Amino acid sequence: MLNYIWALMIMVGVIYGAMTGNIQEVSNAALDSAGEAVSLCITMMGVMALWVGLMEIAQTSGLIGKLTKGIQPFISFMFPGIPKGHIAREYISANIIANVLGLGWACTPAGLRAMEELAKLEAERGTPDYLSDGKGTGKKRERVASNEMCTFLILNISSLQLIPVNMIAYRSQYGSVNPAGIIAPAIVATAVSTTVAVVYCKVKDWRRRI
Repeated sequence: MLNYIWALMIMVGVIYGAMTGNIQEVSNAALDSAGEAVSLCITMMGVMALWVGLMEIAQTSGLIGKLTKGIQPFISFMFPGIPKGHIAREYISANIIANVLGLGWACTPAGLRAMEELAKLEAERGTPDYLSDGKGTGKKRERVASNEMCTFLILNISSLQLIPVNMIAYRSQYGSVNPAGIIAPAIVATAVSTTVAVVYCKVKDWRRRI
């Protein structure tokens, strides 16, 4: 859907520019934006290399392991159905820690592995992967996400962040006099979103159980 929306916006812009005699400005804007995109990509690659490198150092030094153990009570609270010692807990913990530190690039692999392990756990429980189409044809209609998968996805989206690395990099690239000024508002906003996510997940889990 987003591809169609972007294509429509581009077409409208080009057509409007042509009809108003500003097609040259449209062409110049496209070329300038392409150059800015390349410059931004280079900047973000540098930021990504820095923070992913710091993440590797933290993992090698054992800091990530300590943080992972430290948030296990929270993991048990949010995911009571995942057995203690299960590998999914480690991947979920790594994903949450990376998100909190603003390392969106580093948290993606852990998030994917967590989903894989949660799917395996659901299979071990004997839960069917698909729902029936309800027409008696025996065809399978859609894959079912487990309660833990949904909870993890919601937490991942709400994503409490102490250091919004991406936004700081963007603000620095576009000339902000105080790129790090976004930190306090970002902490407040993501803390609120995460709190709402936790409350929502627990209420839905409680309603599912009754």
